[in-house]
Amino acid sequence: MLVLRGISKRFGAVQALSDFDLEVHAGEVVALVGDNGAGKSTAVKSIAGVNPPDEGVIEWQGRPVSIGRPHDAQNLGIATVYQDLALCDNLDVVGNLFLGRELRRFGVLDEVRMEQRSRELLDTLSIRIPSVRIPVASLSGGQRQTVAIARSLIGDPKVVILDEPTAALGVEQTAEVLDLVERLRGHGLGTILISHNMVDVMAVADRIAVLRLGRNNGFFDKNATTTEEIISAITGASDSAVTRRQARIREEREARGERGGPGRREEER
Repeated sequence: MLVLRGISKRFGAVQALSDFDLEVHAGEVVALVGDNGAGKSTAVKSIAGVNPPDEGVIEWQGRPVSIGRPHDAQNLGIATVYQDLALCDNLDVVGNLFLGRELRRFGVLDEVRMEQRSRELLDTLSIRIPSVRIPVASLSGGQRQTVAIARSLIGDPKVVILDEPTAALGVEQTAEVLDLVERLRGHGLGTILISHNMVDVMAVADRIAVLRLGRNNGFFDKNATTTEEIISAITGASDSAVTRRQARIREEREARGERGGPGRREEER
């Protein structure tokens, strides 16, 4: 669906991205991970048309395209859900879903059709909301996140970018959002997931792309890698505080005679 080749972006003296590559296929979740300042936000904004790249090629469904502004990305079929969600607390769920894309009939807002479409969309994604007429301010963090994701689907995009969708969410709310990410994959959408949470990444991603200092530092198949290997690529070293802690936990368990399988290690992390 989406291919980036040799994307570079500079802000004054700062080289934020250098020869960045990425591929996103239909029906897969690609996690984009990296430390703070690695270039993840710049990469997202280059795809979304907020900060067009200085160099490189963007291909959409096999043909080169130019994304110079957010409308260009939206018209192609690329939707972005930023970390701040940009929801209006004083509006209900319907008002937020159709904000800026209101349906009209004879010049008047068609509230009935917007409410009907809202219910259909939320039902399709199995999103549980008490009512589509409830103010967004009264929803939980996880419900607000799912509403923001659902809003991005109003224009029938083919690729959805999720910027830290589980940040500051509780365990149950995080599970709701991850379930929704999996349903996006089931509907054939390509999804780019930006996250610092490696447990979330390993739970839903198909492939993992690592950014370090604005450059690609590895592409990994989720089923053929480990959290330790991803962390090593993120930090640029095979030995870090995280990997040392995980090694210490394994050694302590082995000394106690515990098996400490993958599931146990994930729980510990």
